Amino acid sequence: ATRKVELPPLEGFTFEGFRNPDGSVGTRNLLAITTTVQCVAGVLEHAVQRIRQELLPQFPHVDGVVGLEHGYGCGVAIDAPDAVIPIRTLRHISMNPNFGGEALVVSLGCEKLQPERLLPPGSFAIRDLRTGQATEPALDVVTLQEHDGFTAMLDTIVARARVHLQRLNARRRETVPASELIVGVQCGGSDAFSGVTANPAVGFCADLLVRAGATVMFSETTEVRDGVAQLTARAATPEVAQAVIREMAWYDEYLQRGSVDRSANTTPGNKKGGLSNIVEKAMGSIVKSGSAPIAGVLSPGEKLNGKKGLIYAATPASDFICGTLQLAAGMNLHVFTTGRGTPYGLAEVPVIKVATRSDLARRWHDLMDVNAGRIADGEATIEETGWEMFRLMLDVASGRKQTCAERLKLHNALVLF
Repeated sequence: ATRKVELPPLEGFTFEGFRNPDGSVGTRNLLAITTTVQCVAGVLEHAVQRIRQELLPQFPHVDGVVGLEHGYGCGVAIDAPDAVIPIRTLRHISMNPNFGGEALVVSLGCEKLQPERLLPPGSFAIRDLRTGQATEPALDVVTLQEHDGFTAMLDTIVARARVHLQRLNARRRETVPASELIVGVQCGGSDAFSGVTANPAVGFCADLLVRAGATVMFSETTEVRDGVAQLTARAATPEVAQAVIREMAWYDEYLQRGSVDRSANTTPGNKKGGLSNIVEKAMGSIVKSGSAPIAGVLSPGEKLNGKKGLIYAATPASDFICGTLQLAAGMNLHVFTTGRGTPYGLAEVPVIKVATRSDLARRWHDLMDVNAGRIADGEATIEETGWEMFRLMLDVASGRKQTCAERLKLHNALVLF
């Protein structure tokens, strides 16, 4: 058996965040507009542009507006057993801490995924800690098929958005403990340096976060599968170990049903970057999780619901699917390492990008936030780089700094598993 590492508490670290009615904390104050089906995406894009141009200048304490557009909702087997995964993923993304508990939904009208199924009663229920009474805002739905023409659709969405923006604009940042951070860690476009520089530094930072009482999610079942013994040995309880094994087995069966060749991972770019096989990649991926005991496991699309410590969120390895599922789990900050380079970003949370090599950091100077290549150059240690990331996280979470992807407004689409 592997000895479980005891990490001493790390106290006194705070950030400036937005407290939500459900007790969670946002790092950004965003108006999110949920959609039930891809059919409404074009109209929503126009509405979001109008909201940005016409309304946002009137609400300076709101950081932005985000359309939660996706490819699901109709033309699918909505009652299939595993349809629970995309549906709960969309539901839980709508409840992300960065959205302040505001629910504005755009529906077509005839789709299979009706608004009441996506966000059933109780989704946004808030319990008063003094009285025990539960209250819930009415679901605000704009149905396009009820409108006479395109302009009327836009006018209604913009008018409804104004009400939500007024409430969001009344919110202010306040000092909260670092334990309110929910950090998703991920890598993509990996190379041989990922497991040597950036990922070990993220792992050291993950330990700092866990010591501070925060939540850290690591993921990517396809990539950790070949190092699963390392994960079960670090499980906090036998139940957690069994949950890890359950998720690996579920995904193996899923791939088998589709006759998927697991040797397709590693990618051509991974191989050019020096990762010769999936076991090497798994070792480098797992090191992002640091050394803390694994306190819990989330199935795809599940919400954290207050879980703290190091959590394994079982997601596929695809960058944007993993990011989408971590958003659903409730992350309010994202860290992404890359060696080959990828302009990956998310509109819903800040993404801190970490380069594994100094050459990439120089060439992509306006896309990378941290250069972990300095470890290989002998200019910094893993520990120093981990502390650099930790302090940067507190600054980004507080709104004192923007990430490169935020400044450039670079983001990927939500892709549902």
